[in-house]
Amino acid sequence: MIDIDPNGTGLPGIDQLRTIVGAVMTIGLVLSVLALIVAAIVWGFGANSSNPHLASRGKTGVLVSCGAAIICGAAVTLVNFFWGVGQAV
Repeated sequence: MIDIDPNGTGLPGIDQLRTIVGAVMTIGLVLSVLALIVAAIVWGFGANSSNPHLASRGKTGVLVSCGAAIICGAAVTLVNFFWGVGQAV
């Protein structure tokens, strides 16, 4: 029987890589907020100018930006969940 677990100290630069990944997650969340603001403005302009195509694009943008924020926030939990599923196989 082979038992192998992830090794957090096996390679040089692992701590720096974790820092970089955390910074990329932060950038993703900040860009999600920016996209939400822009999409809400587009949605508002579309609704106020009786332009259903523009309003629809704004609604889609709001949903996409919220989905991106959910994925950025839940990325570590999702990976850990599927790691656990893979270990159970």
